[in-house]
Amino acid sequence: MQWMLGMILSSVFSLVYLITPTYFIVATVCAIFQYPTRTMSFAFASPILFSALFTKPMNGSPTLFRWLLPMLRYFSYEEILECSTENLFQSKRPYIIACQPHGVISYCGICGKIAAPLQIQQHVPTAVASSLLMTPILKNVMGIFGLIPASSSSLKKHFQAPVTGTNNDSIASRSVVIYVGGIAELFKSSRKEERLYLSQRKGFIKLALRENVDVIPVYLFGNTSVLTVVKTGLLANLSRKSGVSLTYFWGKYHLPIPRDEKCLYVRGLPLNLPHIPEPTDEDINKWHDIYCGEVRRLFDKYKEKVPMYKDKTLFID
Repeated sequence: MQWMLGMILSSVFSLVYLITPTYFIVATVCAIFQYPTRTMSFAFASPILFSALFTKPMNGSPTLFRWLLPMLRYFSYEEILECSTENLFQSKRPYIIACQPHGVISYCGICGKIAAPLQIQQHVPTAVASSLLMTPILKNVMGIFGLIPASSSSLKKHFQAPVTGTNNDSIASRSVVIYVGGIAELFKSSRKEERLYLSQRKGFIKLALRENVDVIPVYLFGNTSVLTVVKTGLLANLSRKSGVSLTYFWGKYHLPIPRDEKCLYVRGLPLNLPHIPEPTDEDINKWHDIYCGEVRRLFDKYKEKVPMYKDKTLFID
């Protein structure tokens, strides 16, 4: 029963992620041309209009996350924390929790949020493309995980937010989850090999050095195997440019149902970045190399614990 409920709940996210962009485009065209009638086109587009004009993303409540717990059973979810949550927020600095790989939909990341203590659920947001935050319906469904824009200016403002509450809550509320590879990494998802879009992704290191923020690497085993994506064609190209997946993907039964394969969340140790208000290219490259080394260490050390990953080699593109 729990397994079946977990499959249904997981499939809601993939179906919304798959259908919403297409629905938005079709509804817009119908509204413009008033097809088949003005009344029917308005009725068809009304959910989009209501979401766009009258709603904003809202973080989910602890009760909602409890309802999503069957997803942990469905994905046989486990986590390994080299740095415990208690120790994590005893720091005097906020964190960039740098997650990879992105996957089509980050089910391992979603499970991590569901399983996380209240401090992380309610205080640590995830940075995403601004286009996702502006996409009706999708912003409401995915918004339960706490989203903020991934732009440099938005993150800088987030890190510099006034200190409120206890020290631990303050550190948590000024920390953020970032998917380093972004939408480009989505199209590297494969069940046969593990590829990260990382070699040229150095902006988060530069930002962390400037803003006196530490970086902690997280590897999300399972993200690239639970769904398979179409990597070529017009829709794939539009996805890369828009920052939202507009391409087709599939999993179980060749449907947009994620496969019930093991997801393992591995949190490494903080990198202990220094504060360098004006980092040089040498500074950025040095700490980026250290980050890449830690990501590779996590992958090689723990891949044996996930059946789909035992024979995989990690490539950093």
